Amino acid sequence: MTMDATLSGHLQELRRGTVVVASLTVLREPGYGYSLLETLSGAGFEVEANTLYPLLRRLESQGLLTSEWNTDEARPRKFYRTTEQGDAIAAALRGEWARLDEAISDLDTPAGTESGSDL
Repeated sequence: MTMDATLSGHLQELRRGTVVVASLTVLREPGYGYSLLETLSGAGFEVEANTLYPLLRRLESQGLLTSEWNTDEARPRKFYRTTEQGDAIAAALRGEWARLDEAISDLDTPAGTESGSDL
């Protein structure tokens, strides 16, 4: 397996979890699938519609999102929003993300030195 293929596989695994956190974070305000896709893309999350829509259905089936059809416009749209449980899960995931980021930063600091010290 080439270095590029190996890296690509690991990046895909890393992104898979971050899209869940990002989606739950964005959907604290109601939004429909395509607007979520654009928001995530604009923020640097590479996600395709054929990945996002099943994810939204899964999060809804887990009770983390609720949905409602808006038929006021010519084209009906399904709007999603996090539930109270979804907000709590998002907060817990963001907290764990911050903890892991700090832990990785600590691993990157040479032994015997403190982060940010001028040795």
